[in-house]
Amino acid sequence: MSTINDRTVDGARYDVVVVGAGSAGIATAASLLKRKRDLRIALVDPSKDHYYQPGWTMVGGGVFDAQTTVRNTVDLIPSGCDWIQQRVTVIQADDNAVTLADGARVYYQHLVIAPGLVLNWQGIEGLEGTLGRNGVTSNYRFDLAPYTWELVRTLRAGKAIFTQPAMPIKCAGAPQKAMYLSASHWRKNGCLANIDIEFYNSGGVLFGVQDYVPALMSYVDKYGVDLKFTQTLTKVDGDAKRAWFKDADGHVTETEFDFLHVCPPQIAPAFIQESGLSDTAGWLEVDSASLRSVKFDNVWGAGDVMNTTNAKTMAAARKQAPVVAQNIVDVMNDRAPSAVYDGYGSCPLTVEHGKIVLAEFTYGGKLAPTFPTWLNDGTKPTKLAWTLKASILPAVYWQGMLKGREWFAGPGQ
Repeated sequence: MSTINDRTVDGARYDVVVVGAGSAGIATAASLLKRKRDLRIALVDPSKDHYYQPGWTMVGGGVFDAQTTVRNTVDLIPSGCDWIQQRVTVIQADDNAVTLADGARVYYQHLVIAPGLVLNWQGIEGLEGTLGRNGVTSNYRFDLAPYTWELVRTLRAGKAIFTQPAMPIKCAGAPQKAMYLSASHWRKNGCLANIDIEFYNSGGVLFGVQDYVPALMSYVDKYGVDLKFTQTLTKVDGDAKRAWFKDADGHVTETEFDFLHVCPPQIAPAFIQESGLSDTAGWLEVDSASLRSVKFDNVWGAGDVMNTTNAKTMAAARKQAPVVAQNIVDVMNDRAPSAVYDGYGSCPLTVEHGKIVLAEFTYGGKLAPTFPTWLNDGTKPTKLAWTLKASILPAVYWQGMLKGREWFAGPGQ
């Protein structure tokens, strides 16, 4: 791996340019090199830090230390790839080129777009100015997840509010995971009866796949959670500890809080919205099976930026990377793309300390369990699923997925 971060990159040409060195980007590059070692690949991403974001729920629940979820990007770039430590500002698909923040242009034979999505903190009035203080937190940020745990540990009585915005968002179960783990701690420490828990959800259901709802509702009842559907957080006054919500008819209600865990609204990056490659909502428009752009045959997508209807999770990216890699190599060898992504996503719902409902499903909410029911029934909370989340999946991520080891993730698996 070599790092390129100055104008010497201007005019450089690669077989594959990957925009984004997050989960999907690095995994796709590694899977490409597994299939065709001599490829010239550039990963374009300005961030020196790489995060295992699924771990932040566990940080907020007092299970993981935040530092175990971050590593140096330079140490994760696959051998044989160039890392261009800059930001892409424009995609010129007609010219097979991307423009970087310093004005340099990089050319490609194939382009993989995997920059993730944008957490739109500004979409909620007053939120940015109070994050990390006044009892306002979010497990969606590395620096705030430890504050979540600090608040959970110290709250003994009062009102705790958890919010979920309109879809799509990354890891749709994460807002309620934070709620369950917090309530589990309060219950264990004997103060749950003194804490009123409210869950404000912009949507109309607790979880999008009905098979998992009964198990989740049992915990909603156990923890005494007041569910409020079609309610969207619009404004926060941290100093006054007040929050405002708007319902589907536009009516606004105001409430107080002692603890507020926010999941922000989420959007596609601006350069994707302006690229000519997006749908009307701004997301990268791809064929849902091949993950190929519907507008350019040499442009592909991976990860959260796409308009596919799968859950936006690390598990989805783990399945997508080999599909994209195989299809690019197929096209390079004058074959039709052969790999198909079935929409697999996984959401380990941490319903209490020590137990998880392991939701796994494909397009249309079809259940897709990795394990047989006798070993782990994903529709029920199990200790095995907790062990998987807490002890096994981090190793699968760092030592498998990012290194092109497609354990249970290769095309057709």
